[in-house]
Amino acid sequence: RVLSLELNKDRDVERIHGSGVNTLDIELVEGRYMLSGGSDGVIVLYDLENLSRKPSYTCKALCSVGRSHPDVHKFSVETVQWYPHDTGMFTSSSFDKTLKIWDTNTLQPADVFHFEGTVYSHHMSPVATKHCLIAVGTRSPKVQLCDLKSGSCSHILQGHRQEVLAVSWSPRHEYVLATASADSRVKLWDVRRASGCLTTLDQHNGEKSKASSEAANTAHNGRVNGLCYTNDGLHLLSVGTDDRMRLWNSSTGENTLVNYGKVCNESRKGLKFTISCGCSPEFAFVPYGSTIAVYTIFTGELITMLRGHYNTVDCCVFQPNFQELYSGSKDCNILSWIPALREPVPDDISEKVMNSQQHLNPAYEDAWSSSDDEG
Repeated sequence: RVLSLELNKDRDVERIHGSGVNTLDIELVEGRYMLSGGSDGVIVLYDLENLSRKPSYTCKALCSVGRSHPDVHKFSVETVQWYPHDTGMFTSSSFDKTLKIWDTNTLQPADVFHFEGTVYSHHMSPVATKHCLIAVGTRSPKVQLCDLKSGSCSHILQGHRQEVLAVSWSPRHEYVLATASADSRVKLWDVRRASGCLTTLDQHNGEKSKASSEAANTAHNGRVNGLCYTNDGLHLLSVGTDDRMRLWNSSTGENTLVNYGKVCNESRKGLKFTISCGCSPEFAFVPYGSTIAVYTIFTGELITMLRGHYNTVDCCVFQPNFQELYSGSKDCNILSWIPALREPVPDDISEKVMNSQQHLNPAYEDAWSSSDDEG
Protein backbone atom coordinates (compact mmCIF):
# COMPACT_ATOMS: atom_id res chain seq x y z
CA ARG A 1 0.00 0.00 0.00
CA VAL A 2 2.79 2.40 0.80
CA LEU A 3 4.54 1.66 -2.49
CA SER A 4 1.40 2.76 -4.34
CA LEU A 5 0.83 6.03 -2.43
CA GLU A 6 -0.46 8.79 -4.67
CA LEU A 7 -2.12 12.15 -4.30
CA ASN A 8 -5.74 11.48 -3.49
CA LYS A 9 -7.95 13.08 -6.13
CA ASP A 10 -11.12 12.35 -4.16
CA ARG A 11 -10.14 13.77 -0.83
CA ASP A 12 -9.33 17.34 0.12
CA VAL A 13 -8.30 18.73 3.45
CA GLU A 14 -10.24 21.94 4.02
CA ARG A 15 -7.93 24.89 3.45
CA ILE A 16 -7.94 27.09 6.54
CA HIS A 17 -4.32 28.17 6.89
CA GLY A 18 -3.44 31.51 5.31
CA SER A 19 0.28 30.82 5.67
CA GLY A 20 2.66 27.86 5.67
CA VAL A 21 1.81 24.65 7.52
CA ASN A 22 4.74 23.71 9.79
CA THR A 23 3.52 20.74 11.79
CA LEU A 24 0.89 17.98 11.75
CA ASP A 25 -0.11 15.33 14.26
CA ILE A 26 -2.73 12.55 14.17
CA GLU A 27 -3.97 11.25 17.51
CA LEU A 28 -3.12 7.66 18.42
CA VAL A 29 -6.44 6.74 20.06
CA GLU A 30 -8.68 6.49 16.98
CA GLY A 31 -6.39 7.78 14.25
CA ARG A 32 -9.22 10.10 13.26
CA TYR A 33 -8.37 13.64 14.39
CA MET A 34 -5.49 15.68 13.02
CA LEU A 35 -3.89 18.90 14.29
CA SER A 36 -2.00 21.40 12.17
CA GLY A 37 0.07 24.40 13.18
CA GLY A 38 0.84 27.35 10.91
CA SER A 39 3.56 29.95 10.58
CA ASP A 40 0.97 32.64 11.47
CA GLY A 41 0.35 31.00 14.88
CA VAL A 42 -2.98 29.41 13.88
CA ILE A 43 -3.85 25.85 14.99
CA VAL A 44 -6.55 23.82 13.20
CA LEU A 45 -8.24 20.55 14.23
CA TYR A 46 -9.55 18.30 11.44
CA ASP A 47 -11.78 15.24 11.32
CA LEU A 48 -10.26 12.84 8.76
CA GLU A 49 -13.26 10.52 8.70
CA ASN A 50 -15.53 10.46 5.67
CA LEU A 51 -18.84 11.21 7.34
CA SER A 52 -20.63 11.83 4.03
CA ARG A 53 -19.79 8.29 2.84
CA LYS A 54 -19.40 9.75 -0.67
CA PRO A 55 -16.39 8.73 -2.77
CA SER A 56 -15.25 12.37 -2.98
CA TYR A 57 -15.17 14.37 0.21
CA THR A 58 -13.38 17.07 2.17
CA CYS A 59 -11.83 16.49 5.58
CA LYS A 60 -13.54 19.21 7.58
CA ALA A 61 -11.92 21.53 10.07
CA LEU A 62 -13.86 21.05 13.31
CA CYS A 63 -12.41 24.10 15.05
CA SER A 64 -9.38 26.36 15.11
CA VAL A 65 -7.39 28.68 17.31
CA GLY A 66 -7.43 31.55 14.83
CA ARG A 67 -5.79 34.99 14.77
CA SER A 68 -8.70 36.50 16.70
CA HIS A 69 -8.53 33.94 19.53
CA PRO A 70 -7.31 35.61 22.75
CA ASP A 71 -4.76 32.84 23.42
CA VAL A 72 -3.47 32.34 19.88
CA HIS A 73 0.32 31.99 19.56
CA LYS A 74 1.86 35.32 18.58
CA PHE A 75 4.38 33.78 16.17
CA SER A 76 4.91 30.62 14.16
CA VAL A 77 3.69 27.34 15.68
CA GLU A 78 6.55 24.86 15.20
CA THR A 79 5.13 21.72 16.85
CA VAL A 80 1.66 20.41 17.69
CA GLN A 81 1.12 17.11 19.48
CA TRP A 82 -1.89 15.29 20.85
CA TYR A 83 -1.72 14.02 24.41
CA PRO A 84 -0.89 10.36 23.65
CA HIS A 85 -3.58 8.77 25.83
CA ASP A 86 -6.74 10.70 24.97
CA THR A 87 -7.98 13.41 22.64
CA GLY A 88 -9.17 15.75 25.40
CA MET A 89 -5.84 17.54 25.42
CA PHE A 90 -3.19 18.68 22.96
CA THR A 91 0.00 20.73 23.07
CA SER A 92 1.59 23.39 20.88
CA SER A 93 4.88 25.27 20.95
CA SER A 94 5.93 28.36 19.11
CA PHE A 95 8.58 30.91 18.21
CA ASP A 96 6.74 33.14 20.73
CA LYS A 97 8.76 31.27 23.43
CA THR A 98 5.79 29.38 24.87
CA LEU A 99 4.51 25.82 25.13
CA LYS A 100 0.72 25.66 25.61
CA ILE A 101 -1.36 22.79 26.96
CA TRP A 102 -4.86 23.00 25.45
CA ASP A 103 -8.21 21.61 26.56
CA THR A 104 -9.63 20.28 23.28
CA ASN A 105 -13.27 20.77 24.26
CA THR A 106 -13.04 24.41 25.35
CA LEU A 107 -10.06 25.40 23.15
CA GLN A 108 -8.63 27.18 26.21
CA PRO A 109 -5.07 26.76 27.47
CA ALA A 110 -4.99 24.70 30.67
CA ASP A 111 -1.35 25.66 31.19
CA VAL A 112 1.37 27.76 29.57
CA PHE A 113 5.14 27.27 29.95
CA HIS A 114 7.40 30.24 29.18
CA PHE A 115 10.99 29.98 27.94
CA GLU A 116 13.85 32.42 27.41
CA GLY A 117 14.19 31.63 23.72
CA THR A 118 12.40 30.44 20.62
CA VAL A 119 10.89 26.95 20.99
CA TYR A 120 11.85 24.69 18.06
CA SER A 121 10.42 21.37 19.14
CA HIS A 122 8.66 19.54 21.94
CA HIS A 123 7.57 15.96 22.50
CA MET A 124 5.60 13.83 24.97
CA SER A 125 6.44 10.16 25.35
CA PRO A 126 3.95 7.87 23.59
CA VAL A 127 4.61 5.09 26.13
CA ALA A 128 5.30 6.75 29.50
CA THR A 129 3.17 5.57 32.40
CA LYS A 130 5.38 6.74 35.28
CA HIS A 131 6.05 10.32 34.20
CA CYS A 132 4.30 13.21 32.42
CA LEU A 133 7.36 15.03 31.11
CA ILE A 134 7.36 17.13 27.97
CA ALA A 135 10.83 17.52 26.46
CA VAL A 136 11.41 20.97 24.94
CA GLY A 137 14.15 22.09 22.56
CA THR A 138 14.77 25.84 22.47
CA ARG A 139 17.35 28.40 21.41
CA SER A 140 19.19 27.55 24.64
CA PRO A 141 21.57 24.56 24.55
CA LYS A 142 19.84 23.24 27.68
CA VAL A 143 17.06 20.72 27.09
CA GLN A 144 14.08 21.55 29.30
CA LEU A 145 11.74 18.95 30.79
CA CYS A 146 8.32 20.30 31.78
CA ASP A 147 6.19 18.28 34.16
CA LEU A 148 2.49 18.24 33.25
CA LYS A 149 1.56 17.11 36.75
CA SER A 150 3.31 19.87 38.68
CA GLY A 151 3.11 22.52 35.96
CA SER A 152 6.79 23.39 36.39
CA CYS A 153 9.96 22.98 34.32
CA SER A 154 11.41 20.52 36.76
CA HIS A 155 14.50 19.43 35.03
CA ILE A 156 17.30 20.54 32.71
CA LEU A 157 19.61 18.35 30.62
CA GLN A 158 22.99 19.99 29.97
CA GLY A 159 25.50 18.91 27.35
CA HIS A 160 24.70 20.52 24.00
CA ARG A 161 26.63 23.63 22.96
CA GLN A 162 24.07 25.23 20.66
CA GLU A 163 20.31 25.45 20.16
CA VAL A 164 18.30 22.22 20.33
CA LEU A 165 16.32 21.74 17.10
CA ALA A 166 14.63 18.38 17.65
CA VAL A 167 13.66 16.15 20.59
CA SER A 168 12.14 12.66 20.55
CA TRP A 169 11.27 10.17 23.30
CA SER A 170 12.00 6.51 22.67
CA PRO A 171 8.83 4.50 21.95
CA ARG A 172 10.49 1.58 23.78
CA HIS A 173 11.95 3.00 27.02
CA GLU A 174 9.92 5.67 28.75
CA TYR A 175 12.91 7.44 30.33
CA VAL A 176 15.09 7.56 27.20
CA LEU A 177 15.16 10.80 25.20
CA ALA A 178 17.03 11.70 21.99
CA THR A 179 17.98 15.33 21.29
CA ALA A 180 19.49 16.95 18.19
CA SER A 181 21.30 20.26 18.07
CA ALA A 182 22.89 22.86 15.81
CA ASP A 183 26.19 21.72 17.40
CA SER A 184 26.13 18.71 14.97
CA ARG A 185 25.42 16.31 17.82
CA VAL A 186 22.70 13.85 18.73
CA LYS A 187 22.60 12.84 22.38
CA LEU A 188 20.68 10.06 24.11
CA TRP A 189 19.66 10.62 27.74
CA ASP A 190 18.15 8.63 30.56
CA VAL A 191 16.24 11.47 32.19
CA ARG A 192 16.49 9.83 35.61
CA ARG A 193 20.25 10.31 35.55
CA ALA A 194 21.49 13.72 36.59
CA SER A 195 25.08 13.00 35.60
CA GLY A 196 24.76 13.76 31.89
CA CYS A 197 23.84 11.97 28.71
CA LEU A 198 24.04 8.22 28.09
CA THR A 199 25.86 8.64 24.80
CA THR A 200 26.72 11.11 22.06
CA LEU A 201 26.26 9.48 18.65
CA ASP A 202 29.38 9.36 16.48
CA GLN A 203 29.04 9.06 12.71
CA HIS A 204 32.51 7.42 12.53
CA ASN A 205 31.74 4.84 15.25
CA GLY A 206 34.86 5.88 17.13
CA GLU A 207 37.18 5.08 14.26
CA LYS A 208 38.40 8.58 13.47
CA SER A 209 41.43 9.92 15.30
CA LYS A 210 40.88 12.69 17.81
CA ALA A 211 43.59 14.72 16.05
CA SER A 212 41.52 15.17 12.91
CA SER A 213 39.92 18.48 12.07
CA GLU A 214 36.39 17.18 12.71
CA ALA A 215 35.14 17.41 16.25
CA ALA A 216 34.85 14.06 17.97
CA ASN A 217 31.44 12.42 18.28
CA THR A 218 29.44 14.40 15.76
CA ALA A 219 26.38 12.80 14.21
CA HIS A 220 26.44 15.10 11.16
CA ASN A 221 28.75 17.70 9.59
CA GLY A 222 26.11 20.38 9.99
CA ARG A 223 23.12 21.29 12.11
CA VAL A 224 21.08 18.24 13.13
CA ASN A 225 17.46 19.31 12.74
CA GLY A 226 15.35 16.15 12.60
CA LEU A 227 14.93 12.95 14.63
CA CYS A 228 12.55 10.04 14.31
CA TYR A 229 12.55 6.66 16.05
CA THR A 230 11.38 3.51 14.31
CA ASN A 231 8.15 2.28 15.88
CA ASP A 232 9.87 -0.54 17.77
CA GLY A 233 12.38 1.96 19.19
CA LEU A 234 15.34 -0.15 18.06
CA HIS A 235 16.62 2.42 15.57
CA LEU A 236 16.78 6.20 15.31
CA LEU A 237 16.91 8.26 12.11
CA SER A 238 18.57 11.68 12.09
CA VAL A 239 18.73 14.33 9.35
CA GLY A 240 21.16 17.22 9.11
CA THR A 241 22.01 20.21 6.98
CA ASP A 242 24.97 18.24 5.58
CA ASP A 243 22.28 16.74 3.27
CA ARG A 244 22.61 13.38 4.98
CA MET A 245 20.23 11.05 6.77
CA ARG A 246 21.68 8.49 9.19
CA LEU A 247 20.23 5.38 10.81
CA TRP A 248 21.49 4.55 14.31
CA ASN A 249 21.17 1.46 16.46
CA SER A 250 19.50 3.09 19.45
CA SER A 251 20.80 0.64 22.04
CA THR A 252 24.48 0.58 20.99
CA GLY A 253 24.56 4.09 19.49
CA GLU A 254 26.23 2.66 16.41
CA ASN A 255 25.93 4.29 12.97
CA THR A 256 24.51 1.49 10.77
CA LEU A 257 26.14 3.15 7.72
CA VAL A 258 23.03 2.86 5.55
CA ASN A 259 23.57 5.22 2.59
CA TYR A 260 20.50 7.23 1.56
CA GLY A 261 22.42 9.38 -0.90
CA LYS A 262 21.93 13.15 -0.85
CA VAL A 263 18.93 14.13 1.26
CA CYS A 264 18.53 17.86 0.52
CA ASN A 265 17.82 19.79 3.71
CA GLU A 266 17.98 23.56 3.73
CA SER A 267 15.70 24.06 6.71
CA ARG A 268 16.95 26.60 9.23
CA LYS A 269 14.73 25.08 11.90
CA GLY A 270 13.40 21.64 12.82
CA LEU A 271 12.46 19.28 9.97
CA LYS A 272 9.38 17.16 10.66
CA PHE A 273 9.72 13.83 8.88
CA THR A 274 8.11 10.50 9.70
CA ILE A 275 8.35 6.71 9.46
CA SER A 276 5.68 4.26 8.31
CA CYS A 277 4.10 1.91 10.81
CA GLY A 278 3.06 -1.69 10.22
CA CYS A 279 4.98 -2.17 6.97
CA SER A 280 7.77 -4.59 6.26
CA PRO A 281 10.23 -3.14 5.43
CA GLU A 282 9.47 0.24 7.01
CA PHE A 283 9.75 3.47 5.00
CA ALA A 284 10.87 7.00 5.83
CA PHE A 285 8.94 9.98 4.41
CA VAL A 286 11.21 13.02 4.25
CA PRO A 287 10.28 16.53 3.04
CA TYR A 288 12.62 17.22 0.11
CA GLY A 289 12.08 20.67 -1.39
CA SER A 290 8.53 20.74 -2.72
CA THR A 291 8.36 16.92 -2.79
CA ILE A 292 8.40 14.10 -0.25
CA ALA A 293 11.12 11.49 -0.67
CA VAL A 294 10.22 7.92 0.31
CA TYR A 295 13.14 5.70 1.39
CA THR A 296 13.37 2.12 2.58
CA ILE A 297 14.92 2.54 6.01
CA PHE A 298 17.29 -0.43 6.11
CA THR A 299 18.59 -0.45 2.52
CA GLY A 300 18.63 3.31 1.95
CA GLU A 301 16.86 3.04 -1.36
CA LEU A 302 14.93 6.03 -2.72
CA ILE A 303 11.64 4.39 -3.74
CA THR A 304 9.73 7.39 -5.06
CA MET A 305 9.20 11.17 -4.84
CA LEU A 306 5.66 12.31 -4.04
CA ARG A 307 4.92 15.45 -6.07
CA GLY A 308 1.92 17.70 -5.56
CA HIS A 309 2.88 20.69 -3.41
CA TYR A 310 3.76 24.04 -5.00
CA ASN A 311 6.26 25.10 -2.36
CA THR A 312 8.60 23.73 0.31
CA VAL A 313 7.15 20.81 2.28
CA ASP A 314 7.72 21.32 6.03
CA CYS A 315 6.10 18.30 7.63
CA CYS A 316 4.45 14.95 7.05
CA VAL A 317 2.61 12.50 9.27
CA PHE A 318 1.65 8.84 8.72
CA GLN A 319 -1.78 7.38 9.46
CA PRO A 320 -1.05 3.70 10.24
CA ASN A 321 -4.63 2.34 10.25
CA PHE A 322 -5.01 2.95 6.51
CA GLN A 323 -1.35 3.51 5.50
CA GLU A 324 -2.08 7.08 4.48
CA LEU A 325 0.23 10.07 4.53
CA TYR A 326 -0.59 13.74 5.13
CA SER A 327 1.83 16.55 4.32
CA GLY A 328 1.92 20.29 5.06
CA SER A 329 3.72 22.93 3.03
CA LYS A 330 4.59 26.60 2.70
CA ASP A 331 1.91 26.66 -0.04
CA CYS A 332 -0.67 26.66 2.83
CA ASN A 333 -2.07 23.31 1.72
CA ILE A 334 -2.35 19.98 3.51
CA LEU A 335 -2.38 17.11 1.01
CA SER A 336 -3.50 13.54 1.61
CA TRP A 337 -1.70 10.66 -0.09
CA ILE A 338 -3.45 7.30 -0.15
CA PRO A 339 -2.66 3.90 -1.66
CA ALA A 340 -3.87 3.70 -5.26
CA LEU A 341 -6.79 1.36 -5.68
CA ARG A 342 -5.84 -1.50 -7.96
CA GLU A 343 -8.28 -3.46 -10.10
CA PRO A 344 -8.73 -7.00 -8.76
CA VAL A 345 -6.68 -9.47 -10.81
CA PRO A 346 -7.77 -13.05 -11.68
CA ASP A 347 -5.80 -15.53 -9.57
CA ASP A 348 -3.75 -17.18 -12.30
CA ILE A 349 -2.50 -13.79 -13.55
CA SER A 350 -1.76 -12.34 -10.14
CA GLU A 351 0.72 -15.14 -9.47
CA LYS A 352 2.77 -14.20 -12.53
CA VAL A 353 2.56 -10.48 -11.75
CA MET A 354 3.84 -11.01 -8.23
CA ASN A 355 6.77 -13.06 -9.50
CA SER A 356 7.77 -10.42 -12.03
CA GLN A 357 7.30 -7.63 -9.49
CA GLN A 358 9.73 -9.29 -7.14
CA HIS A 359 12.48 -8.60 -9.64
CA LEU A 360 11.29 -5.10 -10.37
CA ASN A 361 11.30 -3.44 -7.01
CA PRO A 362 13.75 -4.32 -4.26
CA ALA A 363 11.26 -3.04 -1.69
CA TYR A 364 9.07 -6.06 -2.48
CA GLU A 365 11.93 -8.47 -1.93
CA ASP A 366 11.88 -10.69 1.09
CA ALA A 367 15.09 -10.55 3.10
CA TRP A 368 14.21 -13.81 4.88
CA SER A 369 16.62 -16.71 4.51
CA SER A 370 16.01 -20.11 6.05
CA SER A 371 18.74 -22.48 7.12
CA ASP A 372 17.80 -24.80 4.22
CA ASP A 373 19.08 -22.25 1.70
CA GLU A 374 22.33 -21.98 3.56
CA GLY A 375 22.88 -25.73 3.43
